[in-house]
Amino acid sequence: MPTHENLLAHVRQSAPHDAADALEAAADAAAAEVLQELNPMVAQQVLHQMTDERRCAILAAAPIEKAQQWMQNTGYPEDSVGWLMEPPVAVFRPSMTVRETIEALRKLTKKAFITYGYVTDEANKLLGVLVMRDLMLGEPEKPLTEVMYPNVFALTPAMPLTEAMKEAVNRHYPVYPVCDAGGRLLGLVRGQTLFEARAIEISAQAGTMVGVEKEERLSTPVSRSLRFRHPWLQINLASCFVAAAVVAAFQDTLDRVVLLTAFLPVLAGQSGNTGCQALAVTLRGVTLGDLKPGGERSLVIKEGQLGLMNGMLVGITAAIGMIVYARIAGNPNGTSLALVVWLSMVVSCVTSGVCGALIPLILRKFGADPATASSIFLTTVTDVVSMGVFLGLASLLV
Repeated sequence: MPTHENLLAHVRQSAPHDAADALEAAADAAAAEVLQELNPMVAQQVLHQMTDERRCAILAAAPIEKAQQWMQNTGYPEDSVGWLMEPPVAVFRPSMTVRETIEALRKLTKKAFITYGYVTDEANKLLGVLVMRDLMLGEPEKPLTEVMYPNVFALTPAMPLTEAMKEAVNRHYPVYPVCDAGGRLLGLVRGQTLFEARAIEISAQAGTMVGVEKEERLSTPVSRSLRFRHPWLQINLASCFVAAAVVAAFQDTLDRVVLLTAFLPVLAGQSGNTGCQALAVTLRGVTLGDLKPGGERSLVIKEGQLGLMNGMLVGITAAIGMIVYARIAGNPNGTSLALVVWLSMVVSCVTSGVCGALIPLILRKFGADPATASSIFLTTVTDVVSMGVFLGLASLLV
């Protein structure tokens, strides 16, 4: 039976799968002691090569805090590379030959799906990547340093998924190594997993904008879907009452100029669409990382300018419609009503454009999901402003 020092030295000099084999014959407590003296991520790699029974026995013999440290990717947020990271399997030392590596791979491929091999030094610093084709065609006695690719692209565990996706999109690698600031190999993340995570996030935006939670799927039970959706519908109903109160405040004006009621849904719909355009662009920028720190002011100004120009143009069309409708109805105030419609459309579109950009930014500032029911808040603001301005101007000018 080797001493603790000899066993530790052997494990430190071995690849994870060889270290796991060396610890198989050791007592559970002895194996746990050796693992405690390794880098936590190296210990995790070694444990990953063991059978479930053997791994559980060693974890039971180790201190609780060490066992927890080995078996979980703590400290990484759910939208980071570290959250998706899995332990590397095919890790080898640079002194190993092509023949030795291929023999080791024969065993490893029975335990896991292996795409690339990785070469690390004794400190677990990533030195190169092994492509299977080059490995299989290499001369058997060549060391790995002569067949590996030394210039390796790697991700970092704290990197947000959006940034990682942008870095990986033009490379199309099936697997990416994950290294810390010192270049030590911590784990792997598969390209498919990376892009699936972002696809799920983006596909959930359309639902979260109207109060449908990300967790809800087609198979979600009715009772659970009801709990997800109903609170937001109550909030939406409350916002509708606010808009209705604004209309009720101008009931005398509506009684005096009845044809104004025909243009209320036109105004609300147009301003709502303008706001939703700004909201969609803002959410896309936040999700894809296009919105850089300090760019919020420019975004709001841009959407305000677009709202102004769109409001002026659609306001002309709406004003012409009001003149025609007033003449058909025999109302002599067609010109004044057309001016009211044009001014209301301009103000409403500017407000909705600015709010479409501001609402998700405000939600993000307070730590909330920028997409969460943002459409409901936007609809409330646009309805209240558009109807209030329209009926207020009508009371003053007509």
